[in-house]
Amino acid sequence: MSRSKEDKNAAKIPADDRGEPVTLMEPMLIGEGSRHRGVLTDLAVELAAQAAGFRRSLPEGVVSALCGLVRSMNCYYSNLIEGHDTHPVDIERALKEDYSADQKKRDLQLEARAHIAVQEWIDEGGLRGRATAAAGLRETHARFCALLPEELLWGENPETGERFKLTPGAYRTRDVKVGRHVAISAGAVPRFLERFEEVYTGKGKTDQILCTAAAHHRLLWIHPFIDGNGRVARLMSHAMLLESLDTGGIWSVARGLARSEADYKQHLANCDLERRNDLDGRGSRSEEALAAFTEFFLETCLDQVRFMEQLVEPNRLRERILRWAREESESSDLPAKAGMLLEAILYRGEVPRGDVSTLLDYSRRQARRVVSALLEREVIASASSRAPLRLHFSARLAPYWMPGLFPEKPY
Repeated sequence: MSRSKEDKNAAKIPADDRGEPVTLMEPMLIGEGSRHRGVLTDLAVELAAQAAGFRRSLPEGVVSALCGLVRSMNCYYSNLIEGHDTHPVDIERALKEDYSADQKKRDLQLEARAHIAVQEWIDEGGLRGRATAAAGLRETHARFCALLPEELLWGENPETGERFKLTPGAYRTRDVKVGRHVAISAGAVPRFLERFEEVYTGKGKTDQILCTAAAHHRLLWIHPFIDGNGRVARLMSHAMLLESLDTGGIWSVARGLARSEADYKQHLANCDLERRNDLDGRGSRSEEALAAFTEFFLETCLDQVRFMEQLVEPNRLRERILRWAREESESSDLPAKAGMLLEAILYRGEVPRGDVSTLLDYSRRQARRVVSALLEREVIASASSRAPLRLHFSARLAPYWMPGLFPEKPY
């Protein structure tokens, strides 16, 4: 059977609603009266303070530069959870339309490029106020899938071998089973997402921080799309934290989830379980499991903020950048005073081009040579030929400037 016929047949499958009550998702929040609330609130407050302190410690120019690298990192780790390993260096190449000759690797590069495009849209405010709204979730899924290569729009039922095509932004029209979890009927998805939006949208700051983990699981539990739910859930969580914590996009929970993937997936599976006894909340699902996942999620966020904060601590970052500049000057034609310019940009956030000559005590011609050399190596960036100079954190230089951010690419 051709792919087009398979797709048409799949589209004819009715989205039956078996009438499951939306209370099957309860509890959707760790309420004020829960015995777990105190510990989780303390974690939320600590996370808010840590994230705000980290953001304030960096010049705005460094924040914007770091945000671009974190998108590649977030994309890498989120896709890694799905079993797709596309290194940030290859992602960076894809952003320049430098694709692998291997079709499978090229497809994964295109997938990564799609993910980054959606996260950039989110970072620029595309989901502000509607990260948990049904329309926002559908748009996130649609934007991601619309940029995927044709091969990655096709999936296969592992039990029947039946192939199906993914429609960007469309709810599933068939039943699905993920591990041991049998998701709600396809026709019930709109009803459950209506309740999802009602509960998770418009919360105060502390409640929104706390409910990020709960929303993350409950969206996966509903499984609104035939595929792509994991990526959408992590992008939704990124958007929620971006808004509630004003993260600036300079750290990512996806890295922590991927590095603790077994625990992450076990927590998600535990949250699928029904309430165990009278001490396990009052909803259909286990409150204890949801609280444990929330604690794990918040601690993972804290760990990632601390990791990034240590990585870009000004004195340590300065030392690594200057060491790199010194070694490059000794082994190549990088101008000797390039490190001085990088150091100035690091502390100020940006340096006007007209200041470079005075800063380096060079003639204008010599200053232009330094700037050109650093621009050519993509160590600094500028919005135009007259705009100020800012740092550019590249995946290629990450092992030297920000070791441990992601695995080094073998060559």
